[in-house]
Amino acid sequence: MEKIHLLIIDPQRDFCDPDGALSVPGADKDMDRLAEFIDRLGSKIWDIHCTLDTHHYFDISHPVFWVDADRKNPGPFTIISKGDVEKGVWRATNPQYQAYALDYAARLESNNRYPLCIWPPHCLIGTQGHNVYPVLAQAMLNWEKGQIGMVDYVTKGSNYKTEHYSAVQADVPDPSDPSTMLNNRLIRTLEEADIILLAGEALSHCLKFTVEDISDTFDEKHIRKMILLEDCASPVPGFEQQGQDFVKNMKVRGMQVTTSADYQV
Repeated sequence: MEKIHLLIIDPQRDFCDPDGALSVPGADKDMDRLAEFIDRLGSKIWDIHCTLDTHHYFDISHPVFWVDADRKNPGPFTIISKGDVEKGVWRATNPQYQAYALDYAARLESNNRYPLCIWPPHCLIGTQGHNVYPVLAQAMLNWEKGQIGMVDYVTKGSNYKTEHYSAVQADVPDPSDPSTMLNNRLIRTLEEADIILLAGEALSHCLKFTVEDISDTFDEKHIRKMILLEDCASPVPGFEQQGQDFVKNMKVRGMQVTTSADYQV
């Protein structure tokens, strides 16, 4: 039996529910299709890995962390650069974090990912928005019952001092917090798969960075095992090009692309 692993990125209500705090258009339908896919494949899926974005309200990428000269918080989707912090356009609300905020902005700017973006508070620990989208949650529960096994839930993002788009490492890892460092356990587990199916939200952010980070540790033969279910992932509005570029670049590296309806075992 082929070891088919399904890696689902952040399929949570705040992203997938149309009324979610950071709703991704089309994500609800992505999850409907993914749930049907899991029910159809059933026991042919060897393992399911499901990542969960997991935040505190106080977080470096949430408005409450920052204030301007008038002590007003930034609005959602504000971009904060190293220069903004140096000039005092934005400062840490709590002065004890000011030196760290400047250092963080500098390190983030040098790592060639996205700049610091302020997001609406989302996937907050203990809230409904943190939960898996209901139809998918039920499909994974059905799979657990049928397999007498467990979905591998992987949390990320609870360190308030760094962004954590990728499920396998934070954008700026914190040496004092192992949860922000490279998740070798998950990567080594995926290496053992014969096929790695990819789905989840968002195509332009967390799915993109997760797949890229995993691929950067893989040999080419492992990248060729990756198959994106393109009808089970959508980009954040305004970042459609980043999602398209990600798919294009990963196809060059060997990743395959199909749909949940077309994939056959």
